[in-house]
Amino acid sequence: MRLEAYWGVGPKTRETLVEELGTERAIEAIESGDVRTLADAGLPRGRATRILRRAIGGEGIDTLATSDARAAYKELLDLAVEYAVTERAADRIRVLTPLSTQAEMNDRLDDVLAARDAWERLEEAEQNRVLEAYERYDDRDGSAYAAVKAAIALLDTGVEDGPFAAIAELETDALENAATALGALEDSRVREGADEELDRLRTTLGAVEDMDANALAIIEDLRSDGVGDVSAFRDAFEDRLQSETQATIDRVREAMPSDPTDATDFVGGTLRTLRSDLTEAVDERESTVRTELEETLEDAESAVDGAISAVDDIAFHLSLARFALAYDCTRPTFRSDDGAAPTLSVVDARNLSLATRADETVQPITYTLGEHSLSDEDFSLPVSDDDTGSNDEWALPGDERITVLTGANSGGKTTLLETLCQVVLLATMGLPVPAERAEIPPVDSLVFHRRHASFNAGVLESTLRSIVPPLSTDGQTLMLVDEFEAITEPGSAANLLHGLVQLAVNQGALGVFVTHLADDLEPLPPQARVDGIFAEGLNPDLELEVDYQPRFGTVGRSTPEFIVSRLVANASDRAERAGFETLAEAVGNDVVQRTLADARWNE
Repeated sequence: MRLEAYWGVGPKTRETLVEELGTERAIEAIESGDVRTLADAGLPRGRATRILRRAIGGEGIDTLATSDARAAYKELLDLAVEYAVTERAADRIRVLTPLSTQAEMNDRLDDVLAARDAWERLEEAEQNRVLEAYERYDDRDGSAYAAVKAAIALLDTGVEDGPFAAIAELETDALENAATALGALEDSRVREGADEELDRLRTTLGAVEDMDANALAIIEDLRSDGVGDVSAFRDAFEDRLQSETQATIDRVREAMPSDPTDATDFVGGTLRTLRSDLTEAVDERESTVRTELEETLEDAESAVDGAISAVDDIAFHLSLARFALAYDCTRPTFRSDDGAAPTLSVVDARNLSLATRADETVQPITYTLGEHSLSDEDFSLPVSDDDTGSNDEWALPGDERITVLTGANSGGKTTLLETLCQVVLLATMGLPVPAERAEIPPVDSLVFHRRHASFNAGVLESTLRSIVPPLSTDGQTLMLVDEFEAITEPGSAANLLHGLVQLAVNQGALGVFVTHLADDLEPLPPQARVDGIFAEGLNPDLELEVDYQPRFGTVGRSTPEFIVSRLVANASDRAERAGFETLAEAVGNDVVQRTLADARWNE
């Protein structure tokens, strides 16, 4: 296969990869999702990641039909990467994409949840030992030696279930032998410390080379010590060689020339011969030791390959398991893609972006689109003032596939869209979701559109170009559109939004459209309904209290009196307060005063 056949690999990128890796190794790195190798070859890490997402994800990445959907996808991956136990696992998480079939999604869920259960059963001390093993794996740069040592460390924990089963099947003795051999070899050279005799020969050779470099100084030293005749000079030099190089007496005497012309010839000839003899001895000994080590690795090849694969896979699934545990994620179920009516339902779903903030309390949300099996028990319904326990303001949702979500500013409408987007993205990547329960439909196109406040004609055109084409295909589309009216005039926005709702209905899509123009959209098609989020009042700190759980089939109550009440109460300047009191009269002064009284009563 040609490198240019991969998305994002042009002539310049191909030239870089071929020069640094060669064509075969570059293709292998792309096919295996090896971000590190591509980055080490000179590609920016972000570009390498994008290339691999396309190469590995294929059609899955095309599910993300808008830039906001892609941004939400990257935000989720960034959250998951924080729980990676190795750099390699982090790289594998970064190139995850939505999967093409529900069978693939369920297979990955099986692996991640098995890892979650196994990890959860470990004592804290055992968990720390596993994490320490992977820290050392990263410190050793994820090499084969690092993988084998990590496998041995994982075996020592005694954990044998879930993803650790692959490690438990490996032969400990073979791994120990392989670790010794791999630790002894570096780029086909035998490391220092691997063989005592080789180390001795190398040390002796180094000492002889040092003496050879200072031969003239040695001669002068010997003469200055009073060594005069040839026999005494020979004996003194022999003693010097033995003391400084640890060379054997036999090797030293064999190296001495039989008929030197003078002292310089005698010393130089001896040292040159010793260097040559020792170099040959070092090479011969290293070859013998290397052959023995390579034979050990050949015998342990199966165990080494198994360790590399198992350690890598365990790290990957364990990282995702830790992410799922951190956010209390559960297994979603998938509505069959064999023609059954599409459904998206979440029970007690939580927004992960909010959950990461220590100062945020996340209210779980239950919501549904399409045919569903939700009942009263799935909702924490507020009890009415009477003794019946019922509440006339609440009704179970119908089976409408499209909803128009209304409510006050800061009412959580955008957060609900983001939550649904996160749940669907995680599920389609084969990962647990932050909800008590979730039913996920097949999704061929995810259209997520955040609010973009601009009346620029170019923004309107680009928005329509991104959200309409997915609705024109035969696949199943999920529309999550936030305040479409923010990009054009209110009158035109209502007409366009009504058209989008009608188009979504006609195409059998599922969708939530957040808007303040619900009244202008009437009449809606029977397959669409209006839901509302309600503000309940002000707390003693005059902060807006909102019930973020949408109420079905009703327009969200506008709350200007709450905002005006807070402004009246917080006004420090008399003229400013008078201005806000004028607004209070406009929205209903009695309501404003009652709101303030309620807030103070609850204090």
